[in-house]
Amino acid sequence: MDSDALSRLTPWLADHIAGFQGPVAVEKFASGQSNPTFRLTTPGADYVLRRKPPGQLLKSAHAVDREFRVQKALADTDVPVARVLALCDDDSILGAMFYVMEHVPGRVILDPSLPGATPDQRGAHMAEMNRILAAIHEVDLAACGLSDYGPPGDYYVRQLARWTKQYRASETGALPEMDRLILWLESNLPEEDGQRCLVHGDYRIDNLLFAREAPEIRAVLDWELSTLGHPFADLAGVIMQWQLPPGEEGRGLAGLDRAALGLPDDAAFLASYFDRRGIDPPDSFGFYLAFAFFRMAAILQGVKKRALDGSASNPEKGRRLGAFVPRFAELGLEAADAR
Repeated sequence: MDSDALSRLTPWLADHIAGFQGPVAVEKFASGQSNPTFRLTTPGADYVLRRKPPGQLLKSAHAVDREFRVQKALADTDVPVARVLALCDDDSILGAMFYVMEHVPGRVILDPSLPGATPDQRGAHMAEMNRILAAIHEVDLAACGLSDYGPPGDYYVRQLARWTKQYRASETGALPEMDRLILWLESNLPEEDGQRCLVHGDYRIDNLLFAREAPEIRAVLDWELSTLGHPFADLAGVIMQWQLPPGEEGRGLAGLDRAALGLPDDAAFLASYFDRRGIDPPDSFGFYLAFAFFRMAAILQGVKKRALDGSASNPEKGRRLGAFVPRFAELGLEAADAR
């Protein structure tokens, strides 16, 4: 953020945030490929600002206004979120829509294997992750004012159409694996079962802010993809992430001895979730997992396209992440075959 932008931002903050006092020091977070995110440090308090990225954007993408709305609605629920303070739709301030929220102290865990933790500590973190996911799906939509937060109709029909369109709009070359995965998903859509709830859209351990010294989630982050839909989309997203290579790059658990580490296997995590919510598991989880891989491939393709166009928050990382698109498509096909 340059000095001219900061000179416009500072008076806006003073006008819209109670108790705000400058001066402001701005630091860009390294994470956040979709919406650039900044820490604002002032003498009295720290804040976090998330804005839309620059450049030509895909329709309905980077919806920071939806992030603002859902976090405001969840403020008094069992779902921990940062308190949002102000939304700006005046592009003359920073060149794009943005919002400001409180800075919540805590730690972001990038590696789900939790290096350095004990088996008991790992299990406790995963249990907390499971608990908060169930809490998101149990939110009373009417009481929170979120009954209209997503369109009606079959969630997977809608999402498959949306992400196929997004993927086609950001294609940078032919990818037969992705074409085959899309065709399989279109031919194997599950029957509508009546489940409709708030879904986060990108629920994984690195989008959770934990307390510094305890396995307690202080805030669920990055609500850009949230909507009303089917809870198994979030659940499959967790399982999808764990199929990836371990470490801070892949952020998965593939090949690790989870039992020795104190981490639940896929079946145990799923069973715990179904038990918490008092619902029956589906006959097969294959479609949901295949869809999760497809959607992430489409998201990463968009990241790659923005990196090539020069509008990514971190172009180098964007290109690196974009290289994983074929692998995600292959893993989606594997999940389909294993159904």
